[in-house]
Amino acid sequence: MRRICVFLGSNPGRRPDYVEAARALGTAIAQEGLGLVYGGSSVGLMGALADAALAAGGEVIGIIPQRLVDKEVAHNGIADLRVVASMHERKAAMAELADAFVALPGGAGTLEELFEVWTWAQLGSHSKPCAVLNVAGYYDGLLTFLDHAETEGFMRPQHRNMLLVADTPAALFRQLRDYDAPNVTKWIGRAER
Repeated sequence: MRRICVFLGSNPGRRPDYVEAARALGTAIAQEGLGLVYGGSSVGLMGALADAALAAGGEVIGIIPQRLVDKEVAHNGIADLRVVASMHERKAAMAELADAFVALPGGAGTLEELFEVWTWAQLGSHSKPCAVLNVAGYYDGLLTFLDHAETEGFMRPQHRNMLLVADTPAALFRQLRDYDAPNVTKWIGRAER
């Protein structure tokens, strides 16, 4: 594993825990000798994550659409800031560069990015681990919903278990390194219900 892509909010959220966790993860990624791939912004949790990784001497690659550069949210302190034309290009570039995906707290964009790469993994498009860093229980409600989706037959247990969950960077890195993608079809047949 060389690089971790982190999806997270461009807002800081209401709890100081969120910003602290972004900083801790950015620092830990650099200290582990891993590169950071993220959305290229200087604001919110995104800025805190990148600033911490940079301060710890880590490699940081930011991928940002021109539209967000025009809104003056690009992180100008990153040596490797790649400007793309669209959100679709941003996600494709992030997926290409990363060996693992992690979501910190965030809104609809963070969830969309996480769910897209996790869906690709379920379909066998890649075998890279996908995880959430569950800061202050932020993802508890989502995890309960995913358990419900599995119970209701919309997700195989193997696919539900593909989404790794950790509370600390150390636990997260252990899970990412130990990850072994399941080899099972996504679709649940009538005979299996």
